[in-house]
Amino acid sequence: MPANSSLNPSLDEVRSAANDARANFEASINDLARRAEKAVQEGLETLKSRSGDYSEIAGQRLDQAQTYVRGQVQERPLTTTLAALGVGIVVGFLLTGGRR
Repeated sequence: MPANSSLNPSLDEVRSAANDARANFEASINDLARRAEKAVQEGLETLKSRSGDYSEIAGQRLDQAQTYVRGQVQERPLTTTLAALGVGIVVGFLLTGGRR
């Protein structure tokens, strides 16, 4: 049994090293998860701040376009009506895919 007794300390050392490696791995994974979560949160904050700016600009552009269209309809009602009808027909063909 001397061989068995010499294996026990080596086996204990291997188990201890494996446990240390597992603990280090878990700590690394937890640290990586925290960093990833922080990066995602920062990205979302940036996206929120930028999207607010973009939505404000888009709202202003939409108001400008609406004012322009109203002016065109008042100045040229027949032309704008025919243009709207043409656009509607084209969109209808595109949506049906040319099927009859």
